[in-house]
Amino acid sequence: MAKGEGKKSGADELHPTGHTESEVFDDGTNTFFWRAHTLTVLFILTCALVYVTLLEETPHDTAYNTKRGIVASILVFLCFGVTQAKDGPFTRPHPAYWRFWLCVSVVYELFLIFILFQTVHDGRQFMKYIDPNLGVPLPERDYGGNCLIYDPGNAADPYHNIWDKIDGFVPAHFLGWYIKTLVIRDWWMCMIISVMFEFLEYSLEHQLPNFSECWWDHWIMDVLVCNGLGIYCGMKTLGWLSMKPYQWQGLWNIPTYKGKIKRIAFQFTPYSWAKFEWRPASSLRRWLAVLGIIFMFLLAELNTFYLKFVLWMPPEHYLVLLRLVFFVNVGGVAMREIYDFMDDPKFHRKLGQQAWIVATITVTEFLIVVKYDPKTIMLPIPFFVTQCWILGIVLILIWTLWRFFIRDITLRYKETCRRRQEGSTERERAPGNGDSNTASSATSGRSKLNGNMDTVRQRKL
Repeated sequence: MAKGEGKKSGADELHPTGHTESEVFDDGTNTFFWRAHTLTVLFILTCALVYVTLLEETPHDTAYNTKRGIVASILVFLCFGVTQAKDGPFTRPHPAYWRFWLCVSVVYELFLIFILFQTVHDGRQFMKYIDPNLGVPLPERDYGGNCLIYDPGNAADPYHNIWDKIDGFVPAHFLGWYIKTLVIRDWWMCMIISVMFEFLEYSLEHQLPNFSECWWDHWIMDVLVCNGLGIYCGMKTLGWLSMKPYQWQGLWNIPTYKGKIKRIAFQFTPYSWAKFEWRPASSLRRWLAVLGIIFMFLLAELNTFYLKFVLWMPPEHYLVLLRLVFFVNVGGVAMREIYDFMDDPKFHRKLGQQAWIVATITVTEFLIVVKYDPKTIMLPIPFFVTQCWILGIVLILIWTLWRFFIRDITLRYKETCRRRQEGSTERERAPGNGDSNTASSATSGRSKLNGNMDTVRQRKL
């Protein structure tokens, strides 16, 4: 929504999707920052292409020209998308920002498709064109080993196991789950995904040594400390965002410098806020949708570890970090579009563009993992782990059948019996009323007949 499209909406006014939005006041100021600049971008892009064509000499280096041509093609596509693509549900800090990440999503998906169609050797060696240090097999770090919290054998530092496990990924865990909470906006879903991923690490540690961690690393450092603290801070932020007044003024309409600085800072906060009410048990459609969201979330998390494993990228490489930054920016938009589509399919008749491309990216990443290292993926899961997962799936199926089929059938049967009982009671009362009506009708009929006979007798007389 661009500046000036609306001025005020009540706090109790329903959004077209059915959920309640916060109260928003906008003075409608439409500045240069919010206007479309399609001709300006077209002019700058044309000038750059004219300069490269007429004033710059093309070097005789095929590899360099290929790289520069690919980068130039991507930049032209990004310019087109930022100025011409359809706006998404978010408008802050600027709609063009979210259009940019939508176009980046398309470019990333095309890159994944290209990697998917290469051989395993060619695909790994192609990464050298991005970074010459890639394309070399790297050993995975094992986080397991000695799991003693207090190691009496090490007199110098008996708590060395704890300090060894604390690295740069600890604040990354906290920050990641803080952002995921802002994306999902539900405490229960966040906790379920957090705990489920730890179970996945337990189940797949025979495939990736990176998943092998100590029990206290799984449940204390990850679930309780990093993830739990991130979810708690995220829920506190959600509470603040839901209570925050959304009053927007043009920058030049604010008289004080302090107010202008505050207005610039709030430009990076949401324009309005809508609380997500997932209600998975309210209908079978919502239940299946929530299960699908959790599944795709966990699959995207697993792709982070398996992709760097099959493409030989170290965990600290900047490409791994860029992928996480990418999902941070596109995840919020995708989740809002999924919620809107799930909450009111009559108004949102198709899945949003960002949600569609994110789902495609997640599936394509998994297909690359399957193609590049099928031996690792097909390693047999330990029998007791298989039993646990089968038991969990069976319990979910049983609960689904009971909640949405057996329970509903039982309730409908009870309702039918109640109506039949009420109908039989009414029929039992009906004969008495019928006899009295018949008697009254007969009496009235006799009186009418007697009246007619009296009239005939009078005429004869």
